[in-house]
Amino acid sequence: MNGSNKGEELAYEALSELFHRYLTGLILAIVVELGEGRAADVMKALFRRQQEERFLPGLKKLGLSDEPDAIACAKYHFLSNHVGGVSVAYIAESDSKAWIRYLPPRWIFDGTAIAAIPTQVARAMLWGWHANNGVLLGNPSLGFVCTGQTIDGASGLEGYYIQEDRILEPHERLRFRFGESCPPIDYEALPKLDSQQWPNERLNKAARNYSMDYIRNIVPVMCEELGPLVAQSVLYRTGRKIGMQYSQSIQTTLGLEDPTEVLEALFSAQGDEISRHENEITQTTWKLMSGLEAENLPEWMDGLRGLWEGVIGVTHPNLRLDLLDRLDTGGDCFLWRCSAISRPSKF
Repeated sequence: MNGSNKGEELAYEALSELFHRYLTGLILAIVVELGEGRAADVMKALFRRQQEERFLPGLKKLGLSDEPDAIACAKYHFLSNHVGGVSVAYIAESDSKAWIRYLPPRWIFDGTAIAAIPTQVARAMLWGWHANNGVLLGNPSLGFVCTGQTIDGASGLEGYYIQEDRILEPHERLRFRFGESCPPIDYEALPKLDSQQWPNERLNKAARNYSMDYIRNIVPVMCEELGPLVAQSVLYRTGRKIGMQYSQSIQTTLGLEDPTEVLEALFSAQGDEISRHENEITQTTWKLMSGLEAENLPEWMDGLRGLWEGVIGVTHPNLRLDLLDRLDTGGDCFLWRCSAISRPSKF
């Protein structure tokens, strides 16, 4: 592997980690600042948006369209999460019943964050996605039964897709039966990714895409559910904290110290067209939000910029990150400048 490819892979890794931690931080911030009810609303809307965007195309891409619906759903969760680096297992009990099990550590509730996530918020994820698979498949008899949640102390989030012999009412599309348990899973028998088809570079890129998708979708969802100004505030303040918290590890992963070079690497890892001149970065695309122009609000970038400020704010506390031009408000580019803060002149 040449140096250029290695640097690109490290940048994918750093960006994936940063967006992953940002997502977890945003969920916690909403729980603490606005309450578990509002956090549950955001989580349900986030997972519904993700599902409506990814589920049906994903079934076709993964070659699952001809499988029985229950099995197709279980396999989809296994394969799509496996590519993203999330530990999920599945077992088909019959053509009409297929289990999935999300193993700890839970990716989305990273590290010790799992101790602060309310049950209501974890259930909202299932209402957003798992309860709606039958609706998108045009199968009103398909539902999901949750038999355990890591949040509640179970050894994993587990449950099964079930094809019933009747049409389910909306409230029955997700049910909880904690007396049941997943059959033994032969983990060695589960499909493995072909290392030739999925080299490390492709896996790192897939993990980056996985994290980016969550941020791409949670930003507009927060604006819809919380209102643009509240969403902007949470995005910005949480981003500052997360950026600062992981600033040193990002620099270590990238092997870079200059703040402008660090930001250049992270922006490029998003897939954007970037050029750098001394302490300025010109970004002429915004892959993170590409295709969402009709929804765009200035509050999106007003909030997200806090993450980038945090990344350079720890090891370079006398630097200010200014956004001098904005692609999202009609400009030709995002023009970023890192400049030193000096003592003020007389006011």
